[in-house]
Amino acid sequence: MVTIKNSYIRFLNCVNALEVKAGEVKIDSMEEQLLNAVMMGYSNGQEILVGDLLVLGNIGSQATLHGRLKNLVSAGYVKLVVDSVDSRKKRVLPTKLAIRHYEKLSQLVTKAVLR
Repeated sequence: MVTIKNSYIRFLNCVNALEVKAGEVKIDSMEEQLLNAVMMGYSNGQEILVGDLLVLGNIGSQATLHGRLKNLVSAGYVKLVVDSVDSRKKRVLPTKLAIRHYEKLSQLVTKAVLR
């Protein structure tokens, strides 16, 4: 058996262990990419609108992305807030669950690198 001493592989192993224990709703890779886009915008103080996510054609079609965004809302990772000035616009905001998820990921990265 080959042992790989690679921080990223250790990180992935930690993430897999976390997902088994946590009891959080598992999201697929497309939902993870959408959530990453939301979190990166949020952490940079940018307003992320539903329309901003639906044009991420490298991830999937608009219909597919819309469905995955609805899944993230149902799972409790993001919430949609209707703009008070223009009700056609919906802001996408991470929830406390999403923020905790990324805090755990950050801890796992640190743990994997320091091993």
